[in-house]
Amino acid sequence: MIRLAFPLALLATGGCQQPSAPEPTPPPPGKCVADGLAGLTGKTKSEAVTKEALRLSGAKTIRWIAPGMAVTMDYREDRLNLDTDEKGKIVRAHCG
Repeated sequence: MIRLAFPLALLATGGCQQPSAPEPTPPPPGKCVADGLAGLTGKTKSEAVTKEALRLSGAKTIRWIAPGMAVTMDYREDRLNLDTDEKGKIVRAHCG
């Protein structure tokens, strides 16, 4: 009986393992995806931040938007908008 119970116990505990988290899928090339850009909040405008934002979002272009700045209302699926405060720190990242 014990010989039969031990292998069954091993099988039962094998099913309790958590599956590994799936790798995040990269955004489609040229289409902006804003998911996962929260880490940009608080960073100051720079070339390094621009490159990181493009890589994370998949966007082709970035538009830095300062407070009070006039912007067009056109929607572009390949553009990432980075709203900044008066000091140039990112307060919001969104596509469009």
